[in-house]
Amino acid sequence: MLSFSTCWNSYRHTEGEVLVREILRMGFDTIEISHGLKISLLPGIQKMFDDGAIKVSGVHNFCPSPVEVMIDAPDAYEFTSHRHYERERALSLSIKTIETAARFGGTYVVLHMGTVPVKPFSTDLEDMVAEGKMNTKAYAAAKLKAVQEREKRAPLYMRRAKETLTTLSEHAKKHGVVLAVESRSHYEQLPTEREMVELMEDFADDPHVGYWHDFGHVERKANLSLLDHHQWLERMQPHLVGCHLHDVIWPKRDHRIPFQGSIDYDGLLPFVAPHKPIVWELSPSRKKREIIAALERWRERYPDTQSTAA
Repeated sequence: MLSFSTCWNSYRHTEGEVLVREILRMGFDTIEISHGLKISLLPGIQKMFDDGAIKVSGVHNFCPSPVEVMIDAPDAYEFTSHRHYERERALSLSIKTIETAARFGGTYVVLHMGTVPVKPFSTDLEDMVAEGKMNTKAYAAAKLKAVQEREKRAPLYMRRAKETLTTLSEHAKKHGVVLAVESRSHYEQLPTEREMVELMEDFADDPHVGYWHDFGHVERKANLSLLDHHQWLERMQPHLVGCHLHDVIWPKRDHRIPFQGSIDYDGLLPFVAPHKPIVWELSPSRKKREIIAALERWRERYPDTQSTAA
C-alpha cells in the first residue's frame, strides 16, 4: 500500500486542507502524518479525513510537533537521555502521537528509540567511503574502534529503550496501533541491527511492537559495509510493520526520489507484503514533477504495491 509522508510539504503550508490537496494532486490517496507537523495543520487534515478525501496509514513520532521546538526535530527529546525531564517529555509526546494515530485511523506509530552518547562517527566513515578509502587499513581501524566504543556503552540505553516500549505498548494496545521501531542511518543511534533483533525477540509476544524498515537508512549502512541490505530485510520480514521509501545517491545522500539512486527495489520488494504500508518519505527539496514521474513509473513496475484506491 502506497502512502506519502507530509514531511515533504508540511513546512510550506498554513492550512492542512491545502497540504492534503497538494499530495492528492500528485496521485496519492493516503498519507503518513509526519514529525515536524504544526498542531495548527491538524484541523484541516482532520476535515479532509472526515470528508473521506484522504486516508491516513499512520503517524511518525512526534506528532504534533512539540510547541516549544521551533524546527522539525524528531530527536529533540530522546527515550535514552540522561535527563529525566527529557525522557518524560519524550514519553508524554509519544502518548499524544499514539492518540493522534488513533484519531485518524492510523495503524502504526513510527518511533526513534534514541542514541548512545559516543562521539559521532558515522558521518566520518561515510566521508572516508566517498573518498575511496573503504578498503584501507585506516577505514577498518576507524570502524572497529567506533563500533567497540559504542557496544561498550550501549546496555544502559537499551534498557531505557525497552522500558519505554513496555510503557508505550500499553497505550498502543488501548488505541489499537502498533509501535514501529525504525531502522536508523547512523550506527551511534539506537537500535543497531543486533539490538533490533534483541528488541523483536524480547517483544515477540507483544502484537503492538514491530519493526519499521527505512530503505534509505539501511542502504546507507550497507554502503559502509555494516550489513547486507537484502539479508537484513529478509531476516526482519516476520516483524515488518511497514517501510519508509526513499533512494540514496551513493554513499549517503538519502531522501531522494525513487529510481534516482542505488537501491535495488527489484531485489528488496519481494520481502514486503503488498498490504504493508510503503511510505514515500522525501526531502522537501525534491521537485513535484519528478515525484509524479517516479510515481507513474513505480505503478507500472510494481502494481501490487499501490493503494487500493489508486
